[in-house]
Amino acid sequence: MRRTTLTAGLALAAAVALTASTATLPAAAAPAPALAAPDISVTNVQAHLTQFQSIASSNGGHRRAGSAGYTASVSYVKSKLQAAGYTVSEQNCTSCTYPGNNVIAEWPGTAPADQVVMFGSHLDGVSAGPGMNDNGSGSSVLLENALVLAQQNPTMTKRVRFAWWNGEEQGLQGSKFYVNSLSATQKGYIKGYYNFDMVASTNGGYFINRVTSTTAAPLKAYWDSLGLAPEENVEGQGRSDDYSFQQGGIPTSGYAMGASARKTSAQASKWGGTANASYDPCYHSSCDTTSNINATGLNRSADGIAYAIWDQAVGTGTPTNDFSVAVSPTSGSVARGASTTATVSTATTSGSAQTVALSASGAPSGVTVSFSPSSVTSGGSSTMTVAASSTAATGTYTITVTGTGSATRTATYSITVTGTGGCAGGQVVGNSSFESGATVWTASSGVITNSTSQAARTGSYKAWLNGSGTSNTQTLSQSLTVPAGCATYTLSFWLHIDSAETTTSTAYDKLTVQVGSTTLATYSNLNKATGYVQRTFNAAAYAGQTITLKFTGVEDFSLQTSFVVDDVTLTAS
Repeated sequence: MRRTTLTAGLALAAAVALTASTATLPAAAAPAPALAAPDISVTNVQAHLTQFQSIASSNGGHRRAGSAGYTASVSYVKSKLQAAGYTVSEQNCTSCTYPGNNVIAEWPGTAPADQVVMFGSHLDGVSAGPGMNDNGSGSSVLLENALVLAQQNPTMTKRVRFAWWNGEEQGLQGSKFYVNSLSATQKGYIKGYYNFDMVASTNGGYFINRVTSTTAAPLKAYWDSLGLAPEENVEGQGRSDDYSFQQGGIPTSGYAMGASARKTSAQASKWGGTANASYDPCYHSSCDTTSNINATGLNRSADGIAYAIWDQAVGTGTPTNDFSVAVSPTSGSVARGASTTATVSTATTSGSAQTVALSASGAPSGVTVSFSPSSVTSGGSSTMTVAASSTAATGTYTITVTGTGSATRTATYSITVTGTGGCAGGQVVGNSSFESGATVWTASSGVITNSTSQAARTGSYKAWLNGSGTSNTQTLSQSLTVPAGCATYTLSFWLHIDSAETTTSTAYDKLTVQVGSTTLATYSNLNKATGYVQRTFNAAAYAGQTITLKFTGVEDFSLQTSFVVDDVTLTAS
């Protein structure tokens, strides 16, 4: 999504409209019974995102319009569509700041030429980063929907046209060029345009463009079926390619999950996430990578698009009730006489939430698997405990976790049973008080310091993140091997937060604590206090694993906040 609203005076050249012939067609036969909308695989959508990330990494770290990264993105999308059987055209936007091609794909068929439903997203990003949420997310959900439509090949009541736009970040230039290339008659053929921009924001909300309009109805119906209560996309008004179509007199709608605006407390209560923080903390930044993707939102957006396609151009889009199951972490180790845990999460992938009963198979002799709770409502999670007896069979085994509801869905977990019982125990964080400087730790320059401007809790050294009063990000991390077979695992550190911020409601500067990809806690200038405060966490879920403990401090452009960390320990006993 572009940063500011549209400016007037974009020079646009005429182009040949990419619509079918206006010749009169014979009367259509009565439509076949409508099909239910398909479930779109979020794994396949994420595979497209991985390709876009690879393209950016190989081309200077971005996919800005006019760049080699953008050209390679066009080639990737076009090749996938052509292989699926689409009629694909590249329309050169000669008036764009960075001349480049829009990609237009239409599914061939006998639906009336004057009945077109169009779905689009912008394919370009900014030069600051690879643009995975903005707008690899929209491009990817759209591409996978196009491929699934081709694979299903249903009888169509309307023509479906997909588009990937050039030059959105420079002022919606590619889409405006396309709309201006259409005659009034051709614009009238397009019964609705749906836009998808930033549909996987990590702290996102569920927003729909023109949410109360007739055009928005199928998008809203699908998200309503998941109980999401979507809201109007106020932040995005006039800032993405649907505006070009709206200005051309074409009905529009679309999904978005938010950019740099901040989530309200009411939205956080409704959708989860962090109040008073940006919907996308990596908006137009180098950190907008595949790590900056909300897989749940991505999945819900992809399935909502399928619902709208089937509703508008096939027949009914009524989704069947379905869900997914996942295990995190996907593997673990347990010694004889000990146990380990993992989290089994579920998600509603289409239709309404349902009760999912959990069970496991494949455990070796002497190993038991239990779930707490043993059944969840899809969207919920359960703790899986794998316990090994003193005589359990050693080796590595695959446990299949099964969720049973209206359908059966599975996930796998690899467990290694070792013959060495008991608990090695002890404290596993190296240089835990930083007195050996940067030894063992990996840190941003200057983070581990003996500066007297901020006192250490013990000794002379500590880790001091941020504190400059300028926009910056600093990190501190260490790889740890957690022993197996112990009764307790306690992660602890002491944290002092010193801030010049005066607000009592807005978290401008933040420290995030992570183990692997799991966020344990987030602190901010709102937590400032005199002296150090001890923070402790149960680390039993990581028994028998090698993990990375990471602190990430992010400070905005004014008023310093210092996050000072000391005496970091992870003790097993």
